Parts: sequence; C-alpha cells; structure tokens
Amino acid sequence: MTGTASVWVAFLRGINVGGKRKLPMAALADAFAALGAADVRTYIQSGNVAFQASEEVARALPERFAQLSAERFGFAVPAAVRSRQELREVANGNPFADDNADEKALHVVFLTDLPAAAAVARLDPERSPPDAFTVRGRDIYLRLPNGMARTKLTNAYFDAVLGTTSTARNWRTVQAMVALAGG
Repeated sequence: MTGTASVWVAFLRGINVGGKRKLPMAALADAFAALGAADVRTYIQSGNVAFQASEEVARALPERFAQLSAERFGFAVPAAVRSRQELREVANGNPFADDNADEKALHVVFLTDLPAAAAVARLDPERSPPDAFTVRGRDIYLRLPNGMARTKLTNAYFDAVLGTTSTARNWRTVQAMVALAGG
C-alpha cells in the first residue's frame, strides 16, 4: 500500500459469525470506499480491513461505518481502527509473545475507545484462570491456554466493565494484518 494517504486497519465486530450478520467482503470494501477510503483490502471473512485514508477520514470511520452498515445491510457494525504504526506497536508489544509462547493461545482485544483508568482497575485478573490479560491503552493482550471458547474473558465482559466496545483477534490474524498494512 502506497500513496500520500496513511495506512489504517479496521477490525469489525460480529460479522459473518455463525451464518449471521452476513457481509460480503466486496460490499464491505465498497462501503469503505464510499466513506473515503482507498486501496481497501480485506483479510478473511471476519471483518479485517486495511485501507488508505486521511487521518480525518480514518478517525471518523467507526461512527460513519456503523451508520452506513445499518442503512445498507440492516445492522450497525462497530469498528476499532488503528493506524499502521499503532498496529505495529501492538504486534511488537505483546507481553505474552516470547520464545516459548504458544501462538494459538495469544489474542488481542481491540477497543473502540480508551477506557478510564478506574474501569481498567475493576477488571478481575482472577476471572478465568489460567487465562491472563494485560491492558495497554485501547488494546488488551490475552493469553488463553485453553482457547477462546473456554475463557470468561469475553467481549461482553470487557465491554461491560470498561464501558466501550471490543473485538478480539487471534495472534495469527494480528500478524497477517500487520503484513497486509505494509508491515
């Protein structure tokens, strides 16, 4: 991805999961283009989008895309947007990614908003042993040795305690999005 605009990544929540809230990737790319994004690329069917845009367009995209998706597809889709540099920092800053880490156990929860420090302090580190998490800004790193399906560290839990909207991705998807955004 090249050009004068910056590269951004959007992680959409809750599309094409279990046959519900279906959103074809071509329609998704068209919707992003309608909102001012260029060179729109998607990765797998679960709402991972790399695109070019001005900072103004990218920062307004979550609200504008939720409105547009409600109008075009019949459901509002939350989106967490990160710049290419922010995503690089996420990929390089995982406290659980060491030489002995099982990459299948690693996930990142992307938050749509920065949570208040008091809300972060209310998160229970013993909620789901042996799972572990670390909050850094608008991102939560997870180590889930028993997998995502067995944890109590869910989007619903983080949304309720932190007062924001979250969407989780496995470590492989995070790495793939870094590559798609141009490393």
